[in-house]
Amino acid sequence: MNRSSIVRALLAFVVLALSTFVVLTAKPELGLDLRGGTQIVLEAKDTPEMKVTKDVTDNVTQVLHRRVDALGLAEPNVTRQGENRIIVELPGVQDPREAAKVVGKTAQLTFHEVLNQVAEKPAVPAKGEIWLPSDTGSGVLQLAKPAMTGQLVSGADGMIDPQQPGQGWFVQMKFKGDGGKIWANITGKAACEPVNTPKRMIAIVLDNEVISAPQVDPDGGNQLCGTGIPGGTSTISGRFTEAEAKDLAALIEGGSLPVPVEIIDQRSVGPSLGKDAIQASAEAAIIGLGLTAIFIIFVYRLVGLMAVLGLIGYAGMSYAALTVLGATLTLPGLAGFVLAIGMAVDANVLVFERAREDHIAGRTDGLRRSLRSGFQNALSAIADSNITTLLAAGLLFFLAAGPVRGFGVTLSIGVLASLLSALVVTRVLAEFFVSRKFVLRRPGLSGIDGHGRVRTWLEARRPALMNHSRRWLLISTIVIAVGVAGVVVRGLNLGIEFTGGRLLEVSTAQPITPDQARAAVGEAGYPTAIVQATDNENITVRTGTISDDEAEKVRESIAQIGGGTAELVRNESIGPSLGEELRNKGLIALGIALLAQLAYLAARFRWTFGAGAVLALIQNVAVVVGVFAWTGKPVDGIFLAAILTIIGYTVNDSVVVFDRIRETRSARATENLGPVIDTAIVNVLPRTVNTGISTLFILSALLVLGGDSLGDFSLALLLGILVGTYSSNLTAAPLLLELERRYPAPPPRPKRAQVDRDAAPDRGAVV
Repeated sequence: MNRSSIVRALLAFVVLALSTFVVLTAKPELGLDLRGGTQIVLEAKDTPEMKVTKDVTDNVTQVLHRRVDALGLAEPNVTRQGENRIIVELPGVQDPREAAKVVGKTAQLTFHEVLNQVAEKPAVPAKGEIWLPSDTGSGVLQLAKPAMTGQLVSGADGMIDPQQPGQGWFVQMKFKGDGGKIWANITGKAACEPVNTPKRMIAIVLDNEVISAPQVDPDGGNQLCGTGIPGGTSTISGRFTEAEAKDLAALIEGGSLPVPVEIIDQRSVGPSLGKDAIQASAEAAIIGLGLTAIFIIFVYRLVGLMAVLGLIGYAGMSYAALTVLGATLTLPGLAGFVLAIGMAVDANVLVFERAREDHIAGRTDGLRRSLRSGFQNALSAIADSNITTLLAAGLLFFLAAGPVRGFGVTLSIGVLASLLSALVVTRVLAEFFVSRKFVLRRPGLSGIDGHGRVRTWLEARRPALMNHSRRWLLISTIVIAVGVAGVVVRGLNLGIEFTGGRLLEVSTAQPITPDQARAAVGEAGYPTAIVQATDNENITVRTGTISDDEAEKVRESIAQIGGGTAELVRNESIGPSLGEELRNKGLIALGIALLAQLAYLAARFRWTFGAGAVLALIQNVAVVVGVFAWTGKPVDGIFLAAILTIIGYTVNDSVVVFDRIRETRSARATENLGPVIDTAIVNVLPRTVNTGISTLFILSALLVLGGDSLGDFSLALLLGILVGTYSSNLTAAPLLLELERRYPAPPPRPKRAQVDRDAAPDRGAVV
């Protein structure tokens, strides 16, 4: 073993040991879509008195922290996002109505002397008068200006009167600063008024609503006249239930928000959906990895087995990295983690194919040296292809929003882990075992002693693909036209993430048909709602923007025909402004993705190569978008993640083909470009086929087991990979040929120095 091999072996051991330790001792943070709960996105709004800034939003976040903590939920999370948004995560909360009611209120708590009580508010109240409905519903109260605000309340608790168990809940307040003195003054003044008259009351107002207007000690006579209620504490009573008392206490305890907030996004996921998603993804990973392992070992034998062991190491490294970085694992992120297993095969396949070529051509001496040569020669293509995927993943993280960002994180981690797995772990294992005597005596076991069946078949036939370059381009043009026609004729079924609105998924006790559900929802007052059935026989209802109470009305209408019960499996609400923002961000992400890929290709290759790659991108995106348009499948944030992944995958494939074309052209500079491209495709196609099959195993398992959300995601990627295999070879390459015929590049100079050095009998001789 040389020094570099020892260093790689030590690095592999350290990485695997640390990954194993983390996997056994820690767990990643699960997003709400996997563990169940409610996520609310709030947007702070400007007021005439205050403009929303980062500092103001931080103050809002602190108040919301105190409110949520007072609700007593397990592991809640409140974080600021950007300049004016706050994300509130409430694990375990399935009905968001009460949580949204508590979290979203501005909580402008004020205390007023009551001046009068009448049956109806005056038609034209005098300027400056405050009239609000009584908390009991009996008439309207005229209030004086606020005597104090909730800022002087230091704390509040929901408590029960032991003398009236079950119905005697009240809120006890504690004051701070001058709050106790002011409270004593106003209650002392009210105590001097006759009992059971309006002026005997103190009105407690929350967000311009009288929540309680108790009389000052109505049973104690006038002994408080002039002195008021001492001690810095007081109680609010009003026939509260336990939940009402505790929610009100949480609002008062949390304090007033400095500015109003608006709920612009709200998602609720039942625990069963998250559990099913985790189970489905785990099953897909096991099945996909198992099939991939069998396939890779069948094709590449011993080194294939080492690649499978490297894949297991990759899975451990990715899982450990997610945990150490504190990344939140979401449903799309889980899909990215599973998908990256298939993509991790690519680097290994590139290496093994190059090692086979060098060994069979006799350019290297021995299996181990062939393997080393394979790693060295494939490094350029591996680096280029993975950088393009990282570009797409990075754009997802920085430009996308919501759970799709989790996909970008896990995909990025997966790419880096796959590189470490292939270039370090697999290399150490493969080099060690191909040097053993039992392999040297039986070189066929190694997996690099002969070409595979695809390469052998291609070598025997040597198809002249570029003789029909214009035919391939015509087929590509027709395919693109069909895809665009789907968008023009049928339009895109944009999900609520891009349009705004409400999406409900309901599981009923008894199976019902979409027509039955559609009729029930229509009778409930929503005849234009889109009602569909899912693969697992649940019912989804998509409407415009409706309130939580209206959503509950929809659920109840379905429950009535579904056996009396209907569980809300999923409940998503996105405001139209946020939907427009997400849609614009999606378009920006796509545009920047294309520009980033073009910039990278321009730096690495000639412009004609970049043009070929762009046409391949357009074809892949057109096919996937067209299929979704023709079939009416939803186009949402997860679909955007799939499209950006397809862009990265397509450029990945094209880069590998272009890299081999450039290398072959340098070695055969005097030949026409058409045969050079044909040779490059023959050399690269086995890698494309083997990598594609490995990835298709994973995606097929996700398509079958992943349900609606992961199913559509997997379908988009399956289409992208199938079309990408075609386009990288028969769209990008033919366009490159046509452009080079019209705009030929100067022929590359042959590597004369290497030829002369090999031919020279003596380094000091003059040739």
